[in-house]
Amino acid sequence: MARINEHYAKLPASYLFPEIGRRVRAFQAANADAKVIRLGIGDVTEPLAPAIITAMHAAVDEMGARETFRGYGPEQGYDFLVEAIRVHDFTSRGLQVDADEIFVSDGSKCDSGNIQEIFALGARIAVTDPVYPVYVDSNVMAGRTDAVGPDGRYPGFTYLVGTEQNGFQPAPPAEPADFVYLCSPNNPTGTVATREQLTNWVHWAKRTDSVILFDAAYESYIADDTLPRSIFEIPGARDVAIELRSFSKRAGFTGVRCAFMVIPKTVMGTAPDGSRVALHKLWSRRHSTKFNGASYIVQRGAAAAYSADGLAQTRAQIAFYMENAKLLREGLTAAGFTVFGGVHAPYIWIRARDGSSAAERGREAEPKGEAGRSTSWDFFDRLLTSAQIVGTPGSGFGPAGEGYFRLSAFNSRANIEEAISRIRRVFA
Repeated sequence: MARINEHYAKLPASYLFPEIGRRVRAFQAANADAKVIRLGIGDVTEPLAPAIITAMHAAVDEMGARETFRGYGPEQGYDFLVEAIRVHDFTSRGLQVDADEIFVSDGSKCDSGNIQEIFALGARIAVTDPVYPVYVDSNVMAGRTDAVGPDGRYPGFTYLVGTEQNGFQPAPPAEPADFVYLCSPNNPTGTVATREQLTNWVHWAKRTDSVILFDAAYESYIADDTLPRSIFEIPGARDVAIELRSFSKRAGFTGVRCAFMVIPKTVMGTAPDGSRVALHKLWSRRHSTKFNGASYIVQRGAAAAYSADGLAQTRAQIAFYMENAKLLREGLTAAGFTVFGGVHAPYIWIRARDGSSAAERGREAEPKGEAGRSTSWDFFDRLLTSAQIVGTPGSGFGPAGEGYFRLSAFNSRANIEEAISRIRRVFA
């Protein structure tokens, strides 16, 4: 008898993005001529930068010659990439990160789902709400909770609710947690934590002996140098924080797959006998046991993103996406939506609203921007059927996301402009 992991049954029947795909396919099957614009999944659309392509081509050639062929690489990453990461992402900003504290992987989604394995099954977690679904789902799969409650939340998890009032950046909880997931710039809300807010989190973690899992996958989209790109910019963070970063959005690697995680050797956990154990040691054991390293070809491409040409080219791509975000933010505001994000992140977070235009509602009776609220899946269906645009329902990111909606700036300029035109035609 092959017994299954019953904890998987505690998850919703369908992961958020497959459900979006199912609804879009059904719509297109019934409307074959519809030209759907996809602003839902945060997937890049611009080709890889020329410097990256050149480096990967050279690496392919190396793999084709006996003298330069490579088999298994070092699990933590090749020295040429690890050193480029250390120097450009940390040392250049005055931050101490040792080379052996960097673990190269094949994606931050994988890292954020796998890191929970080094914590006890009974560990208490804290997550923001709205939240990137993997943080919650991976802990449900591990068996850290019972079935989801009627409020859409899992018992035993500490939910930190992001609201318009707190700028979708909730404060630390009153109670301790074994570990907490933070994401800044935030997916899905597009908001960013200030230095003061992250300082509060570090102080909380030290006071409660908690660990911060800091997802900085979108740090390269921060436009204000006074905002922290790394949690290690906060004094004391090396004692309580692990940082996750990705090449997916900063260098267009969503289809190439490369990321890394920084685990300072000073971050500790507690063993059953009360002794202190370095989390670095635990993750190193897990990483080397379950992972054989990212592809040599991919790592050469990632290292090229730090070259002079690579930096210029990838920064130009980021600027392109952020101009898309600016256009979306301005266009949606003009159409009467209440808009958040899109300044330091490629995501726009809006209040969902009913499908009526301002003229239909009566401009005098209801001020612009205060349209009737809608459930996020209702708004998804209205946007798809009325404007042939795909976004992401806020409820898919947790109960606090209900009534909101996420749009991505990852697309061509022509599609962004067309999407704005359609939305304004339907809703303005």
